[in-house]
Amino acid sequence: METVPQFFRAGPSPQVRLFFFALLSILLMVMDTRLGSFSGIRQTVGTIIYPLQRLAHIPATLFDQVEELINDFQLTKEIAYLRQQYFFNQQKLFRLQILEEENTQLRKLLGAAQQTEIKAIMAEILYVPRDPFNRKVTLNKGSSSEIAAGQVVVDDLGVIGQITQIHPFLSEVTLVTDKDHSVPVQAARNGLRSVISGTGKNNELELRYLSVNADIEKGDLLITSGIGGVYPPGLPVARVENIEHDRSRDFAIITCTPIAGVNRNRQVLILSLSSPIPEQSKEEPKNTAEQKRKSRAR
Repeated sequence: METVPQFFRAGPSPQVRLFFFALLSILLMVMDTRLGSFSGIRQTVGTIIYPLQRLAHIPATLFDQVEELINDFQLTKEIAYLRQQYFFNQQKLFRLQILEEENTQLRKLLGAAQQTEIKAIMAEILYVPRDPFNRKVTLNKGSSSEIAAGQVVVDDLGVIGQITQIHPFLSEVTLVTDKDHSVPVQAARNGLRSVISGTGKNNELELRYLSVNADIEKGDLLITSGIGGVYPPGLPVARVENIEHDRSRDFAIITCTPIAGVNRNRQVLILSLSSPIPEQSKEEPKNTAEQKRKSRAR
C-alpha cells in the first residue's frame, strides 16, 4: 500500500498555501534588503556555484574565440589583398608619373602653354533653404579661407554649383539647378557642345540650343567643356533623361538629371583655377628690352 507523502497530505487549501509562501517570500526579501541578514549566505552560495557559472560560460567563450579567429583570418586575407592592390597601384602611379613627365617634355618642345592647375579646399554645407524655389546653399568657408566668387563647387560625383556671394566666414553657392544658372557642357560620347541650364526644380536640368537632329541620346553623360574658363573641363554635370523632337521648334526639348546633389553629402570641395605664368612670358620683357637697346644703338 502506497503512503501519501507528508507534503501532499490533506491540509490547508492551495490558496492558503500560496498566500503563506508568498508572504514568507516577501518577508525574506524585506529582511535581506533592510537588514542584510542573508548576505553571508548569498556569498557562500555564490562561491559554491561559481565553478558552475564558469562552466556554463565555456560554450559562449568558445564561440567568441572561434568568431574572433574567423574574423582575424578574413582580416588577414583583406590585408594581403590590399597589399597586393597597393603594389599594383604603385606600379600604375610610376607609369603615370613617367607619362606626365613625357607629356611635360613634349609640351615644352612644342612651345605650348602649361596646363591649368586646380586647387581644392574642403568645405561643409551649413544651411540648405527649405524654400523649394531657392536653389542656393551656404558653406562654412569664406574670404578668410581664400574663397572667391566664381569658384566651382563639386562633390564626389560631379558639379554642384558656383560660389556667387562671399562673406568673411561664409559663402553662398548657386546650384546648377537654379533657373538663372548655366554651365557650358559637352557630351562625353561624341564631344557635342551645348549649354545646360537649371529649371528651378530640385532634380531637373535643361539642355538648350541643340537642333532637333542633333546627335544626342538618352543616357548620355554631360561633362563640363571648359569653355569660358570658369568650369574646368571634364567634370560630370548631368545625364540626359528625356528628349522631345518637335519639328515646329528650332531646338529640341532635352531634360537632364544632375549627377551630383547637396542632399547626398555634407562635405564638398571648392575648386580654384590657378594658371602658372609660362617661362616664355617671363623672358619676353628681357628680349624686348634688348631689342630696343639694339635698335637705339643702330
